[in-house]
Amino acid sequence: MDVGASSSGGTENVVDELSPEFLQRKLYFLVDKLKAMQNQLPEIYQSRISYELLTELANSLLNDTIFEIVKGLMEIQHVTEKHLFQLREQVQNEYEIEVQEWISKITDQEELQHILQLMKIKHTKKMKETDMKLIALLDQKVKDQQLTLHKAGVAGFYVTDNPKEIKIQMFLLDFILRLSRIKFEPNK
Repeated sequence: MDVGASSSGGTENVVDELSPEFLQRKLYFLVDKLKAMQNQLPEIYQSRISYELLTELANSLLNDTIFEIVKGLMEIQHVTEKHLFQLREQVQNEYEIEVQEWISKITDQEELQHILQLMKIKHTKKMKETDMKLIALLDQKVKDQQLTLHKAGVAGFYVTDNPKEIKIQMFLLDFILRLSRIKFEPNK
């Protein structure tokens, strides 16, 4: 008899998590937490994140899928940033190797200094080009993330280049990540 009671208790919890009462409590919990996070922001940003946006965001977070999507996007971003940093380091290392090769080949100091100056100019130009490519790749990554979150139905996310809107989206992402670490306990 006890076995049956415990197995149906498990089923009740699953049904309970889908009940309107459970979802309403969770929604209030999420809105309350989001409002508290919003209140910690500088005033200029508080006014740009409306109560309506917080409520829509909380609604999209009722299903834990959004938390998993955001965590996945963050992992991809970290891997991408690490890779791009390695590409930049590679350009720097190639320059240093080339400098060492010239130092070992040229004995005339005046000629060596002239070559090193030219190399420095070439390297500075190459680093600038590399940095521009990396920035373009990062910008594209931001757009990909915005599009993914928009398609997932996360309130406040759409593709934009506007730095102010991106800043708001960064705050919203931070809110989502912080909420993903808080356990909702419906009986409290």
